[in-house]
Amino acid sequence: MASEIIKKIADYLVAAEVEKREVLKVTKALKPDLTVDEAYQAQELLVQRKLDEGQRIVGPKMGLTSKAKWDQMGVSEPIYGYVFDYMLIDNGGVLPFSDLIHPKVEAEIAFLIGEDIEGPGVTGAQVLAKTEYVLPALEIIDSRYENFNFTLTDVIADNTSASRVVLGNTLKKPSDFNLELVGSTLSINGKIKELGAGAAVLGHPANAIAVLANMLSSKGEKIKKGEVILSGAITSAVLLKTGDFVSAKFDGLGEVTFSVGI
Repeated sequence: MASEIIKKIADYLVAAEVEKREVLKVTKALKPDLTVDEAYQAQELLVQRKLDEGQRIVGPKMGLTSKAKWDQMGVSEPIYGYVFDYMLIDNGGVLPFSDLIHPKVEAEIAFLIGEDIEGPGVTGAQVLAKTEYVLPALEIIDSRYENFNFTLTDVIADNTSASRVVLGNTLKKPSDFNLELVGSTLSINGKIKELGAGAAVLGHPANAIAVLANMLSSKGEKIKKGEVILSGAITSAVLLKTGDFVSAKFDGLGEVTFSVGI
Protein backbone atom coordinates (compact mmCIF):
# COMPACT_ATOMS: atom_id res chain seq x y z
CA MET A 1 0.00 0.00 0.00
CA ALA A 2 1.46 3.34 -1.09
CA SER A 3 2.09 5.88 1.66
CA GLU A 4 0.28 9.21 1.69
CA ILE A 5 3.35 11.09 0.49
CA ILE A 6 3.82 8.70 -2.44
CA LYS A 7 0.18 9.19 -3.42
CA LYS A 8 0.66 12.94 -3.16
CA ILE A 9 3.69 12.80 -5.45
CA ALA A 10 1.78 10.78 -8.07
CA ASP A 11 -1.18 13.21 -7.87
CA TYR A 12 1.21 16.15 -8.22
CA LEU A 13 2.84 14.78 -11.37
CA VAL A 14 -0.37 13.51 -13.00
CA ALA A 15 -1.95 16.95 -12.53
CA ALA A 16 1.12 18.67 -14.03
CA GLU A 17 0.90 16.53 -17.17
CA VAL A 18 -2.87 16.83 -17.56
CA GLU A 19 -2.87 20.57 -16.92
CA LYS A 20 0.22 21.08 -19.12
CA ARG A 21 2.08 23.16 -16.57
CA GLU A 22 5.55 22.94 -15.15
CA VAL A 23 6.02 22.44 -11.42
CA LEU A 24 8.82 22.49 -8.89
CA LYS A 25 10.70 19.21 -8.70
CA VAL A 26 9.39 16.77 -6.11
CA THR A 27 12.59 16.93 -4.08
CA LYS A 28 12.07 20.66 -3.64
CA ALA A 29 8.29 20.81 -3.30
CA LEU A 30 7.31 17.62 -1.48
CA LYS A 31 10.06 15.27 -0.32
CA PRO A 32 13.72 16.34 -0.32
CA ASP A 33 14.93 12.88 0.72
CA LEU A 34 13.00 10.93 -1.96
CA THR A 35 14.76 7.59 -2.52
CA VAL A 36 15.02 5.60 -5.75
CA ASP A 37 12.66 2.94 -4.36
CA GLU A 38 10.12 5.60 -3.40
CA ALA A 39 10.47 7.26 -6.80
CA TYR A 40 9.63 3.99 -8.56
CA GLN A 41 6.68 3.51 -6.18
CA ALA A 42 5.37 6.93 -7.24
CA GLN A 43 5.95 6.03 -10.90
CA GLU A 44 4.08 2.74 -10.45
CA LEU A 45 1.13 4.58 -8.93
CA LEU A 46 1.17 7.11 -11.78
CA VAL A 47 1.25 4.26 -14.31
CA GLN A 48 -1.58 2.43 -12.57
CA ARG A 49 -3.74 5.53 -12.69
CA LYS A 50 -3.26 5.76 -16.44
CA LEU A 51 -4.17 2.08 -16.79
CA ASP A 52 -7.28 2.63 -14.67
CA GLU A 53 -8.27 5.41 -17.08
CA GLY A 54 -8.14 2.90 -19.95
CA GLN A 55 -4.73 3.77 -21.37
CA ARG A 56 -2.60 0.90 -22.68
CA ILE A 57 1.14 0.39 -22.21
CA VAL A 58 3.02 0.13 -25.51
CA GLY A 59 6.22 -0.82 -23.72
CA PRO A 60 8.93 0.39 -21.37
CA LYS A 61 11.45 3.09 -22.27
CA MET A 62 15.00 3.40 -21.07
CA GLY A 63 16.70 6.55 -19.81
CA LEU A 64 20.22 7.48 -18.72
CA THR A 65 21.72 4.94 -21.10
CA SER A 66 25.14 6.51 -21.52
CA LYS A 67 28.12 6.33 -19.21
CA ALA A 68 28.42 10.13 -19.42
CA LYS A 69 24.87 10.51 -18.09
CA TRP A 70 25.66 8.04 -15.29
CA ASP A 71 28.61 10.14 -14.21
CA GLN A 72 26.54 13.30 -14.45
CA MET A 73 23.69 11.89 -12.33
CA GLY A 74 25.86 9.79 -10.00
CA VAL A 75 24.28 6.44 -10.88
CA SER A 76 25.50 3.06 -12.04
CA GLU A 77 22.56 1.83 -14.12
CA PRO A 78 19.87 3.25 -16.43
CA ILE A 79 16.35 4.13 -15.36
CA TYR A 80 13.07 3.14 -16.96
CA GLY A 81 9.54 4.42 -17.48
CA TYR A 82 6.59 3.53 -19.69
CA VAL A 83 5.17 4.64 -23.04
CA PHE A 84 1.37 4.62 -23.40
CA ASP A 85 -0.79 4.39 -26.49
CA TYR A 86 -1.94 8.01 -26.21
CA MET A 87 1.69 9.06 -26.61
CA LEU A 88 2.03 7.66 -30.15
CA ILE A 89 2.17 10.00 -33.13
CA ASP A 90 2.13 8.69 -36.70
CA ASN A 91 5.32 8.86 -38.72
CA GLY A 92 4.97 12.09 -40.69
CA GLY A 93 2.28 13.32 -38.33
CA VAL A 94 1.83 16.47 -36.29
CA LEU A 95 2.77 17.06 -32.66
CA PRO A 96 0.41 19.67 -31.17
CA PHE A 97 2.72 21.97 -29.21
CA SER A 98 -0.14 23.08 -26.98
CA ASP A 99 -0.46 19.52 -25.63
CA LEU A 100 2.96 19.77 -23.97
CA ILE A 101 5.06 22.05 -21.76
CA HIS A 102 8.64 22.36 -23.11
CA PRO A 103 9.22 19.34 -25.40
CA LYS A 104 12.59 18.10 -26.58
CA VAL A 105 13.30 15.40 -29.18
CA GLU A 106 15.95 12.69 -29.43
CA ALA A 107 16.65 9.81 -31.83
CA GLU A 108 16.45 6.20 -30.65
CA ILE A 109 16.32 2.60 -31.84
CA ALA A 110 13.20 0.71 -30.76
CA PHE A 111 12.89 -3.05 -30.23
CA LEU A 112 9.75 -5.05 -31.02
CA ILE A 113 9.98 -8.03 -28.69
CA GLY A 114 9.19 -11.46 -30.13
CA GLU A 115 9.37 -13.56 -26.93
CA ASP A 116 9.12 -12.85 -23.22
CA ILE A 117 12.47 -11.90 -21.70
CA GLU A 118 12.88 -12.68 -18.03
CA GLY A 119 15.89 -12.02 -15.82
CA PRO A 120 18.09 -12.15 -13.92
CA GLY A 121 21.27 -12.64 -15.92
CA VAL A 122 19.91 -11.56 -19.30
CA THR A 123 22.55 -10.56 -21.87
CA GLY A 124 22.42 -8.39 -24.95
CA ALA A 125 22.83 -11.48 -27.14
CA GLN A 126 19.78 -13.07 -25.53
CA VAL A 127 17.80 -9.90 -26.16
CA LEU A 128 18.72 -9.94 -29.84
CA ALA A 129 17.67 -13.58 -30.11
CA LYS A 130 14.23 -12.70 -28.73
CA THR A 131 13.72 -9.49 -30.70
CA GLU A 132 11.36 -9.74 -33.66
CA TYR A 133 12.31 -6.45 -35.27
CA VAL A 134 14.15 -3.21 -34.67
CA LEU A 135 12.82 0.10 -35.94
CA PRO A 136 13.77 3.77 -35.86
CA ALA A 137 12.07 6.13 -33.44
CA LEU A 138 11.91 9.71 -32.24
CA GLU A 139 11.12 10.25 -28.59
CA ILE A 140 9.67 13.55 -27.44
CA ILE A 141 10.49 14.05 -23.78
CA ASP A 142 8.67 16.68 -21.75
CA SER A 143 9.69 16.91 -18.12
CA ARG A 144 6.94 18.28 -15.93
CA TYR A 145 9.57 20.16 -13.91
CA GLU A 146 10.54 23.79 -14.31
CA ASN A 147 13.37 24.27 -16.81
CA PHE A 148 14.00 20.49 -16.99
CA ASN A 149 15.56 20.85 -13.53
CA PHE A 150 15.48 17.57 -11.62
CA THR A 151 17.44 14.99 -9.68
CA LEU A 152 17.58 11.26 -10.43
CA THR A 153 14.65 10.44 -8.17
CA ASP A 154 12.58 13.33 -9.53
CA VAL A 155 12.83 12.07 -13.11
CA ILE A 156 12.07 8.46 -12.14
CA ALA A 157 8.88 9.57 -10.36
CA ASP A 158 7.95 11.65 -13.43
CA ASN A 159 7.90 8.49 -15.60
CA THR A 160 11.31 9.50 -17.01
CA SER A 161 9.81 12.53 -18.81
CA ALA A 162 7.81 10.26 -21.14
CA SER A 163 5.59 12.30 -23.43
CA ARG A 164 5.27 11.34 -27.11
CA VAL A 165 6.87 8.85 -29.51
CA VAL A 166 7.05 8.62 -33.30
CA LEU A 167 7.85 5.14 -34.61
CA GLY A 168 9.26 4.55 -38.07
CA ASN A 169 7.67 2.31 -40.67
CA THR A 170 10.80 0.26 -41.41
CA LEU A 171 10.95 -3.05 -39.54
CA LYS A 172 14.24 -4.92 -39.84
CA LYS A 173 15.62 -8.08 -38.25
CA PRO A 174 18.33 -7.25 -35.71
CA SER A 175 20.53 -9.93 -37.29
CA ASP A 176 20.75 -7.72 -40.39
CA PHE A 177 22.74 -5.07 -38.53
CA ASN A 178 25.59 -4.32 -36.25
CA LEU A 179 23.29 -2.09 -34.23
CA GLU A 180 26.15 -0.48 -32.37
CA LEU A 181 27.38 0.87 -35.73
CA VAL A 182 24.03 2.22 -36.93
CA GLY A 183 24.44 5.97 -37.31
CA SER A 184 21.68 8.53 -36.92
CA THR A 185 21.30 12.21 -37.72
CA LEU A 186 18.68 14.41 -36.07
CA SER A 187 17.66 17.40 -38.16
CA ILE A 188 15.39 20.36 -37.44
CA ASN A 189 14.08 22.28 -40.46
CA GLY A 190 16.63 20.59 -42.71
CA LYS A 191 19.66 21.37 -40.56
CA ILE A 192 21.52 18.60 -38.72
CA LYS A 193 21.46 19.38 -35.00
CA GLU A 194 22.74 16.13 -33.49
CA LEU A 195 24.27 12.86 -34.63
CA GLY A 196 25.34 9.63 -33.03
CA ALA A 197 25.51 5.86 -33.33
CA GLY A 198 24.00 2.87 -31.57
CA ALA A 199 27.13 2.40 -29.48
CA ALA A 200 26.14 5.53 -27.52
CA VAL A 201 23.59 3.32 -25.76
CA LEU A 202 25.68 1.23 -23.34
CA GLY A 203 27.94 0.10 -26.15
CA HIS A 204 25.03 -1.62 -27.92
CA PRO A 205 21.27 -0.85 -27.73
CA ALA A 206 20.47 -4.48 -26.85
CA ASN A 207 22.49 -4.05 -23.65
CA ALA A 208 19.97 -1.47 -22.44
CA ILE A 209 17.11 -3.93 -22.99
CA ALA A 210 19.06 -6.59 -21.09
CA VAL A 211 19.57 -4.22 -18.17
CA LEU A 212 15.83 -3.50 -18.20
CA ALA A 213 14.99 -7.21 -18.06
CA ASN A 214 17.32 -7.66 -15.10
CA MET A 215 15.93 -4.60 -13.28
CA LEU A 216 12.35 -5.80 -13.78
CA SER A 217 13.24 -9.28 -12.52
CA SER A 218 14.06 -7.84 -9.11
CA LYS A 219 10.36 -6.93 -8.89
CA GLY A 220 9.15 -10.26 -10.23
CA GLU A 221 8.35 -8.70 -13.61
CA LYS A 222 9.53 -9.36 -17.16
CA ILE A 223 9.64 -7.90 -20.66
CA LYS A 224 6.63 -9.17 -22.57
CA LYS A 225 6.20 -10.42 -26.11
CA GLY A 226 4.74 -7.71 -28.33
CA GLU A 227 6.10 -4.77 -26.37
CA VAL A 228 7.89 -2.01 -28.27
CA ILE A 229 10.78 -0.75 -26.16
CA LEU A 230 12.78 2.45 -26.62
CA SER A 231 16.39 1.52 -25.92
CA GLY A 232 17.68 5.01 -25.09
CA ALA A 233 18.86 8.14 -26.84
CA ILE A 234 21.48 7.93 -29.58
CA THR A 235 21.55 11.73 -29.81
CA SER A 236 21.27 14.54 -27.31
CA ALA A 237 17.82 16.08 -26.92
CA VAL A 238 16.90 19.20 -28.91
CA LEU A 239 14.30 21.73 -27.71
CA LEU A 240 11.30 22.05 -30.02
CA LYS A 241 9.23 25.05 -31.04
CA THR A 242 6.04 25.58 -33.03
CA GLY A 243 6.56 25.16 -36.75
CA ASP A 244 9.59 22.87 -36.54
CA PHE A 245 9.95 19.99 -39.00
CA VAL A 246 11.88 17.15 -37.37
CA SER A 247 13.64 14.33 -39.20
CA ALA A 248 15.88 11.51 -38.02
CA LYS A 249 17.70 9.31 -40.52
CA PHE A 250 19.15 5.95 -39.50
CA ASP A 251 21.63 3.88 -41.50
CA GLY A 252 19.66 0.96 -42.96
CA LEU A 253 16.53 1.77 -40.95
CA GLY A 254 15.16 4.70 -42.88
CA GLU A 255 13.70 8.00 -41.75
CA VAL A 256 11.24 9.16 -39.09
CA THR A 257 9.61 12.58 -39.26
CA PHE A 258 7.01 14.81 -37.66
CA SER A 259 5.99 18.45 -37.62
CA VAL A 260 5.32 20.61 -34.59
CA GLY A 261 1.91 22.23 -34.79
CA ILE A 262 0.27 24.91 -32.71
